[in-house]
Amino acid sequence: MLLACVLALAAALTVQGYMHHLAGAADDSRQAAGTPGPATAGAATAGPVTADSVPKAVSQGGPVVDSRGGTVRTARPADRTLALTFDDGPDPVWTPRILDVLRKHHVRATFFVLGSAAIEHPDLMRRIVQEGHEVGAHTLTHTELAGAPGWRRQLELQGAQQAITGTTGRVVSLLRPPYSSHNRAITDAGWQAMEAAADAGYLTVFSTLDSKDWQEPGVGEIEKRLSRPGNDGQVVLLHDGGGNREQTVAALDASLARLADGGYRVTTVGDAVGIASMREASAAEQAGGTRAASHELVVMVDGDTVFEPDTVRALVQPLADPMVGAVSGNTKVANRGGILGAWQHIEYVVGFNLDRRLFDVAECMPTVPGAIGAFRRDALLQLGGISDDTLAEDTDLTMSLCRAGWRVVYQDDARAWTEAPASLGALWRQRYRWCYGTLQAMWKHRGAVVQRGAAGKLGRRGLGYLLVLQVLLPLFAPVVDVFAVYGLIFLDPVRIAALWLAFLLVQFLMAAYAFRLDREPLRPLWTLPLQQFVYRQLMYLVVIQSVVTALTGVRLRWHRMERYGSLRVPPAGPGAAQAES
Repeated sequence: MLLACVLALAAALTVQGYMHHLAGAADDSRQAAGTPGPATAGAATAGPVTADSVPKAVSQGGPVVDSRGGTVRTARPADRTLALTFDDGPDPVWTPRILDVLRKHHVRATFFVLGSAAIEHPDLMRRIVQEGHEVGAHTLTHTELAGAPGWRRQLELQGAQQAITGTTGRVVSLLRPPYSSHNRAITDAGWQAMEAAADAGYLTVFSTLDSKDWQEPGVGEIEKRLSRPGNDGQVVLLHDGGGNREQTVAALDASLARLADGGYRVTTVGDAVGIASMREASAAEQAGGTRAASHELVVMVDGDTVFEPDTVRALVQPLADPMVGAVSGNTKVANRGGILGAWQHIEYVVGFNLDRRLFDVAECMPTVPGAIGAFRRDALLQLGGISDDTLAEDTDLTMSLCRAGWRVVYQDDARAWTEAPASLGALWRQRYRWCYGTLQAMWKHRGAVVQRGAAGKLGRRGLGYLLVLQVLLPLFAPVVDVFAVYGLIFLDPVRIAALWLAFLLVQFLMAAYAFRLDREPLRPLWTLPLQQFVYRQLMYLVVIQSVVTALTGVRLRWHRMERYGSLRVPPAGPGAAQAES
């Protein structure tokens, strides 16, 4: 018992030391004292400082850098526009005073917060968001990302995201690396860190006008730097933590009044350069498109999906029934050449030709996929458009339609071709988002269970099916696998193997029936036995992680899908099934 207590105490002290950056990070004592760090992103790394790998589009571009998806884009504020940013908070003394000044001048700003400080001061995080300000990440413990090992970068980036999400309920996409300055100072190590951040979904924000308030040069000097930004748009760097910010507060108050008199626009980074999160942009664009549509029917398609020539005609046919509010099409996997593609191809065919047909007959369709769907415009307007409450907006929308009394049906002849993830990592990210979003939608619409009519059918049939087969069964499936292995080793292996083969035979027959319904060749089904040893376990783990994430109250970010250029416009008809990568 004593040993257990000692180990628990040691673990607690280690975690506390890390969160306060006292373990193995003596270099970061500069920040605690309010003194400057390196002037470059990556300058603290050993050896010569080079920037050979930094693209010119970055080093010579705007201060907001987006390299997500492998394409580099930069942006800068418009002329006479200042993006006001604060680093190193929230601080219980200075952040409230800065917020008071911003409210006095009716100005919104961007706060790049430390995850450790956000955890300590959740009330300040909520106030920042409630007063309309923007939040970005400044890592978990103010660690220099350039030169840090991969596991440390991941911990700093994910830890900051989870801290912000846990205290505000928001997923952020902006990052300011500690000890960074402007684009021209980015080193090779700094660029590698930026690419790692982009893989985690972040845009990197540098500054173009440094107030140098961390030097505490005096109120007049800080005010002088802030009040003469010139005509070019600027990203202004200030601090609300990391030291005594009395001078910052005083200079900010005077400078904002002077900037307003000079006709400058002061705002957040996102507003200054026109950034919206991918989720916000997607929902806003879909809602705007719905309102602008002038016809009775609206067809929605993902930007990375290809329709067959007769898809739209087939898709809208069921809407001749005035009780039908939406139609789900049939999504096909284009890049099915490898074994991972074949597994997903099997899953899509079975899911669309068995599950969706069942949902159609039971009048409890839970999802019209974003890849292909047709909607009655009046039904969408009745719901107020598309909500961004969940990461599965297509599932949320479909459940809302069912609860509003509309029928949602499946049309197998309306085919759309899409690219499936080509790596286990990309597949994990996609399914993690899908599963988490579905859990969100199920929780949002849980009230349908006790409703009558169409809503009750969704709640008791649709949600019940999802709960049992897509949540509970995967949660307990690993236990079944463990008992199966135990039986093979310690019990009657012949009997256990026979049961497994019988289960596999049932799966094969169901899959073959689905393939026949979809007029697909049975050749890919040879991979079905192998699917039991990798793919199925991966899906189990995705569900388990999604449930744990939901129970801990963490909101998952939107992930950008990788694209491989394998899509081609297939010919119409059943023969189109041969479009392989």
